[in-house]
Amino acid sequence: MADVYRWCLAPDGLATRRQLRAMGLRPGGQDVVAELHRPRRRKTPLVAYLYRVDRAKPVRPMTPARAAALAAAMLARRTCPNCHVDAGYCIPRSLGMCVTCHDAPAA
Repeated sequence: MADVYRWCLAPDGLATRRQLRAMGLRPGGQDVVAELHRPRRRKTPLVAYLYRVDRAKPVRPMTPARAAALAAAMLARRTCPNCHVDAGYCIPRSLGMCVTCHDAPAA
């Protein structure tokens, strides 16, 4: 069972995934060491998982192949399936097409 700490009371040497990422680190396969609970009124508390900073590994560098794959994935998210044009923004999943195609009157 992992230790449980209240909000802002975690000891030094523990960090969340986002805090590790800001330091240029990643958990690196280590198990969760503790949980951080942030209480909320009339709701279940927010939970954040904590990892040991001393056992974290550096973030893997971006390779040209990974950069190309990421660029292709983002292009697919920006391309409208109706008009096949790069909209310049990520197409909303709720619409399923660019705003221009969605707002155009039906033929």
